Amino acid sequence: MEQPEGIDPALVDFTVLAGWMDAQGLPDGPFEDVAPLAGGTQNTLIRFTRGGRTYVLRRGPRHLRARTNDVLRREARVLTALDGTDVPAPRILAASPDESVMNGAVFYLMTPVDGFNASVALPEPHLSSPAIQREMGLNAARALSSLGAVDHTAVGLGDFGKPEGFLERQVGRWMSELESYNALDGYPGPDIPGLDKVPGWLDDNRPTTWRPGIMHGDYHLANLMYAPDGPEVAAIVDWEMCTIGDPLLDLGWLLATWPDKDDESTSLAGPLGASGALPTAAELVTAYGERSEATAGRDLSAITWYAVLACFKLGIVLEGTHARAFAGKAPKETGDLLHAITLGLFRRAQTFIASAS
Repeated sequence: MEQPEGIDPALVDFTVLAGWMDAQGLPDGPFEDVAPLAGGTQNTLIRFTRGGRTYVLRRGPRHLRARTNDVLRREARVLTALDGTDVPAPRILAASPDESVMNGAVFYLMTPVDGFNASVALPEPHLSSPAIQREMGLNAARALSSLGAVDHTAVGLGDFGKPEGFLERQVGRWMSELESYNALDGYPGPDIPGLDKVPGWLDDNRPTTWRPGIMHGDYHLANLMYAPDGPEVAAIVDWEMCTIGDPLLDLGWLLATWPDKDDESTSLAGPLGASGALPTAAELVTAYGERSEATAGRDLSAITWYAVLACFKLGIVLEGTHARAFAGKAPKETGDLLHAITLGLFRRAQTFIASAS
């Protein structure tokens, strides 16, 4: 089997891949139209056609990180469980959880997504239609509600994740993460206005009841692909942070990163966010709540708390790159940019808190 030009065999050895696919009973034949895809920064995506079927292969980067294989196994399991539901997500065609098959890397084959990322560019007819843009925003909430409606136990994920005490451990978990950054050489410690207020408010106002479900874990407009001919969500992508937890945190994450004309520092929406046609945050919550299976046993009246938690958690995650930049482990420009977003997220958290008073 000839290795396709431009594909590092250390990433994907197509002779090995051919034998593995044959053993899975997938269509055989030559590999055609092989091309790497742009996408997430953490993993490799390669599209190809074989035996009349088109695939996208997903695996970790050239130099695997400590948890990369475990993350890929988790992604594959959740995406496999979502097959048969109406959640818009890539479908798994075959997966290799055995890292010995392909140069130490877990990988899986999934269906390609016919769509585009609206945080990168807006094609026609979307670009010229405020009505389509508004519906794209509402559909972001509706797609998320389809995930919230899935019974994780019924689809085989009853033993996945650690939902017990999920909400109770969030503040401590992420304050410990922030504290760990002090071990990085040169980091002066977090200079984040609101850090003294937000964790206490979260602990004091935590919902007392909630219903576990599948969480995407990083739900914002940049992780959605939209249909090329309309406002429908073609797929939710980048499932690296999926778990079983409280799905309302995904909705809070969407609100935390939602475009706001008064403070654009936290938006991850690109051209779609700049269009000015998106619905309000309140309209997103209403759209999510249209699906009764998603909201049964879940208190949407507490959504402000989840939005504050999302600001808090994402801000601390991004501050990690700022800390690593001090230690020379990340570019200073990137660290400064992400620190600015962290400050914006904590400002937004305090605005949410004020609105709840």
